Amino acid sequence: MRPSGRPPTALPPSEALDEGEAYAPKLLSHAMASAGEHTVPLLARLPTEAAEAYTTDGSLDLDGNPALKNRTGGWRACRAVLGNLFLLHLFLVVISLPWNDGVHAGTEFCYCLAFYGISYNLVTYLTGVLGQSNVAAARNVSTWQATCFLMPLGGAVVADSYCGRYRTMVVSCFIGVAGMLMTAFSAYLPLLVESGVSFRGLTSSNMVSVQEFVLFLGLYMIAVGLGGLRPCLMSFGADQFDDGDPSERVTKGSFFNWYVFNMSCASLISSTGIVWVQDHYGWALGLTVPAVVLAVGLSCLVAASRTYRFQRTRGSPLTRVCQVVVAAVRKSGVELPADSSLLYDMPEDDLAMKGVERIEHTTDLRFFDKAAIVVASDKEVEAAAVPVPRSPWRLCIVTQVEELKILVRMLPLWATVVFFYAVSVQISSTFVEQGRAMDATVGSVRVPPASMSTFDIITVIVLVPLYDRAFVPAARRLTGREKGISELQRIGAGLAMPVLAMAAAALLETARLRTAKAAPLAPCSTSVLWQAPQYVLVGVGEVLTTIGQLDFFYGQAPAAMKTVCTALALLAVAAGGYLSSFLLTAVQWATTTGGAPGWIPDDLNEGHLDRFFWMMAGLGCLNLMAFGSCARRYKSRKGC
Repeated sequence: MRPSGRPPTALPPSEALDEGEAYAPKLLSHAMASAGEHTVPLLARLPTEAAEAYTTDGSLDLDGNPALKNRTGGWRACRAVLGNLFLLHLFLVVISLPWNDGVHAGTEFCYCLAFYGISYNLVTYLTGVLGQSNVAAARNVSTWQATCFLMPLGGAVVADSYCGRYRTMVVSCFIGVAGMLMTAFSAYLPLLVESGVSFRGLTSSNMVSVQEFVLFLGLYMIAVGLGGLRPCLMSFGADQFDDGDPSERVTKGSFFNWYVFNMSCASLISSTGIVWVQDHYGWALGLTVPAVVLAVGLSCLVAASRTYRFQRTRGSPLTRVCQVVVAAVRKSGVELPADSSLLYDMPEDDLAMKGVERIEHTTDLRFFDKAAIVVASDKEVEAAAVPVPRSPWRLCIVTQVEELKILVRMLPLWATVVFFYAVSVQISSTFVEQGRAMDATVGSVRVPPASMSTFDIITVIVLVPLYDRAFVPAARRLTGREKGISELQRIGAGLAMPVLAMAAAALLETARLRTAKAAPLAPCSTSVLWQAPQYVLVGVGEVLTTIGQLDFFYGQAPAAMKTVCTALALLAVAAGGYLSSFLLTAVQWATTTGGAPGWIPDDLNEGHLDRFFWMMAGLGCLNLMAFGSCARRYKSRKGC
């Protein structure tokens, strides 16, 4: 093959692979610029033996050349990251994960450890150190966690449109480390003042206000950093698998199961080790540890750069969606043709050169089809003597229209998943507050209420391997489905768990209140271990709903929208946090009229937290029915 673009001269089979490795990357990187930066058609022109050495999905190495299978991705990437992980001896469980993805085996672990190291015990810091009320602390934690899951939508747009996933992750890590150091500084402030360090304008009277400002500045810097990390880590991890390689495609099938398993391992260490450090050695050290861990994750990410596979940016998918809406609205008065073949589309070869996956036309949501109607002005542009590019804001191809349709079809299902996360966020807010009102001693050991989330985490760690290695094969034999059951069936089963978890929490709170009122002057004798069932039920829901919806959104998404649809799954977590914050505010407003203490006062013995839990259980039942209705109407793209 020569740079002139003529077909290559076939090499002898014995020489094809070695010589192909030597000259193909240089030639292909040169040809990429003249082929719309898409390598798959060019690789198809190589001798078969040489082409098989490269990935088939158009992924690149760090230098921008087509990625060689034996030099990038796979276990090579995994070992490279793990080799740079100084916490490896503590986190040895990561090595056993059957992934071909180093990003998630190291960087993802550190990022999760850092994030959960702050979030699990944050409500205790707000109430115990900064003196916030139970409702205010729960609301602030819910709002911050929701923002952490809202920011990925912006991070996905930046990654897909401008910077790429890898660069977005590196910059986001720097921002996250800076934010975590800021939160640690808020805890160091009183210690520095006590040691004689003076700060202009800082006095003992405004110390708490300054601490709050510094803390929340750091927390929302963390939210910005996580906005770039969350969607890119998942999508970048999936990029390490080549769908064109059967062995890698099989491994990728369990990707999201083990992704959540890895997060849970990090959560376990956070909810026990880091929470223990915060409770026994102070918040200054306890908030510094997550910053150091995330810095280690950044080092791991950068150190293994040459082992990764990279995908090119394809432009903003949100812009493509907006173009369809604008073009359809402009032609709202135009009648749709009866024959869908008259809608505007591009030849298969042109789509391939642009790296666009063809999506066949569907007959629902027909209003958006108007964006692909060719009107007189479009024909004039085509017939012009001097070629004029068509405006994508006036005329869109069928594939682009179908991308929007896929997104619109998923939105009702997405909305029903939101409530699951409104319940899940109670783990770090009302569940902790309930635990603080109970007997936290087990024998001679005091169990921090925030560490009860360990039951949720252990449930996930135990059930994910069982689900992946036992349930899926058994269900596959019964149903004939590759994944055992569909993603929607998995999500639906998971959405029943919040109802059971809230009911368990309500029953426990009713019993606790009865005990507390029977002996108001005595310490509460109800053991905090009775909270275990509600945490376990939330954990079961996470195995089913969280993993199911990640798999669903990624699997249903078009190739150009993988990162954004992954962010959409995370956006459900954000919406759930905001919904929880709204419900807490509404309950506080409605139940404190006339001087009443309300359902969730500072002293829970004077309130009715059980009624809040029963309310959430009732809303969960309504949500489950809504999901069933939406799932029955959903038209699956790939048999989900």
